[in-house]
Amino acid sequence: MRFDYRIVFIITALLFTLSTSLTVINYVDSIESTRKQLKNSSLPLTVDNIYTKIQKQIIEPNLIASMMSHDTFMKDWLVHEEDNVDKITEYLQTITNKYEMFTAFLVSQKSQNYYTNSGLLEKISVDNENNAWYFNFKNKPESNEINIDYNNFMGQSLIMFMNHKIYDDDSHMMGATGIGLKTSYINDMLKYFRERFNFSVFFIDRQGRVLISEQGGNAIGQLNQHAELKKLIPEITNTEQQLFEYTHQGESHLFTTKYIDELDLYLIVGAKVENFTQSVKDAFYFNMFISVIITLLITFIVILYVRNIHRKLHKLASNDTLTGLPNRRTFHNQLAYLISLKARRQQDVSLIFIDVDNFKVINDTLGHEVGDKVLVHVAATLKNALRKTDFIARRAVKNSLCC
Repeated sequence: MRFDYRIVFIITALLFTLSTSLTVINYVDSIESTRKQLKNSSLPLTVDNIYTKIQKQIIEPNLIASMMSHDTFMKDWLVHEEDNVDKITEYLQTITNKYEMFTAFLVSQKSQNYYTNSGLLEKISVDNENNAWYFNFKNKPESNEINIDYNNFMGQSLIMFMNHKIYDDDSHMMGATGIGLKTSYINDMLKYFRERFNFSVFFIDRQGRVLISEQGGNAIGQLNQHAELKKLIPEITNTEQQLFEYTHQGESHLFTTKYIDELDLYLIVGAKVENFTQSVKDAFYFNMFISVIITLLITFIVILYVRNIHRKLHKLASNDTLTGLPNRRTFHNQLAYLISLKARRQQDVSLIFIDVDNFKVINDTLGHEVGDKVLVHVAATLKNALRKTDFIARRAVKNSLCC
């Protein structure tokens, strides 16, 4: 039986090696295929898809704010009718309602008044830290900016303001106007991108600062504070769309960038590779489990088959094919065993040789087929006459039987 299990072990090892090798090869190929699809298809297409969606959500409000800053009505009002608060209030209300914005505002450089769609909000002051955004914006060379801040007069929600400077014909700043969006509105949009497409979406400036992101959903933090990403900022802030790969907390990430000219920000769409390869890993574990089950099943079948073959071979090697009695080799093994048993126990052993007389005459006159039947009959008769403790075999020397 040692030979049987050796064969079974070899077959099992070959089957398991083959199945696991194919599974591992398929897993590696699937992982690589998933990464390529993520790099070459999913991420670039998602950037374009998201860009289309944010045109209405963010870019459109920014364009509205830009339109307001160039509106001749607003410029004329600042020069000639600023005392008519109802008129500008009505204008800002129209903008807010028409485009479904949270708020629209105007700050006059001349009077330092802050107007919203609700009327005159306050008079800004350099000494008021809540008004620092305006004076900081005024001193910047840029004509527009996105500023995320609180305004105590507009509730406790964080608001994303899209500020645009208003210039007169001589390029002197007349004030600032723009649109305000609740960040919860932006947050819901970015959350939708994450849940629907499994991508994290955020916006950064040229310094790598994250200005717009999903609250609690941005695992990167500020790019300029991330050692690996900080080195990539010069490449990221390129006007051409690019693909990058980095490792964060032991996990592989991919992201692609797109410059949004209307916002002067960079759209970043990132993906954790594991989120896209998890299904491949699950399939790999399942296939490995199935491989083990199938290997064990085949091993069990092989064991049954080999045992059955072994029994047949053992029977053929140990028994006479004609009479079914043990053959000469088995007889000598049993005789040696009985002799050694006799020597140990001091018991008598009887040995009888039986020969069929004139058997050649039967073969010559009646044929070998009849002779074979005679041998089978004689063997059966002797076998039935013996006790269970007796042993009978055909030595096949002439026509002898021994017991």
